[in-house]
Amino acid sequence: MTSGYQERFVADSTDRVAWLRARARGITATDVAKLSTPRSIQTAAEAKLYGTGFSGNAFTEHGRRREPEIAAWVAATHGIQPSSGLYHSEWEKRHLATPDGITMTPEGTVILSEIKTTTKPWRSVPRNYMRQIWWQQYVLGAERTLVVWEEHKNFVPVGEEPLCRWIDRDEVEINKLVGLANDLINELHRRTFIPMPEGYEHLEPIAPYAP
Repeated sequence: MTSGYQERFVADSTDRVAWLRARARGITATDVAKLSTPRSIQTAAEAKLYGTGFSGNAFTEHGRRREPEIAAWVAATHGIQPSSGLYHSEWEKRHLATPDGITMTPEGTVILSEIKTTTKPWRSVPRNYMRQIWWQQYVLGAERTLVVWEEHKNFVPVGEEPLCRWIDRDEVEINKLVGLANDLINELHRRTFIPMPEGYEHLEPIAPYAP
């Protein structure tokens, strides 16, 4: 890496209008979580252009309420500080991510956290969340992510503390996701045929990711 993630700050989710506008101009971890096959690119393009009609429900609202509390636990137990910043990748400004937590070790290693709430016990981290995690690691230049999840029943947390697991960076998976994300960008370009906003003029071709 030749630049720190702080230099690649785009917007803060506390300014929701600016944050949503910035996210609309690129490919986020939420977008990438849906990319698993070439067919999924078409579905993701439709969602990106026209929306999904989903604006949240009781479960997503519960997650939003619980996230600050869980983030405080992560900071206290693992030293990873809460984050609301949106950042772009060093290689492509339209590759975006908003991790739930970021810290940098004294040696300069970037570590992230990702927080989830769930109604079901996890034997392993769901695959779509793994794609989110690897994408965030790529965008931020992180080596590890602490995935933290809190199970709840009828919106009451189960257990005294959340559960957590470390996920290491995986360059093979990251390369796959970068390729799919670039295919999505090109598909969006094909469907719209209009210039991107200032700062996002470089549409095709996209240079290969080279870690």
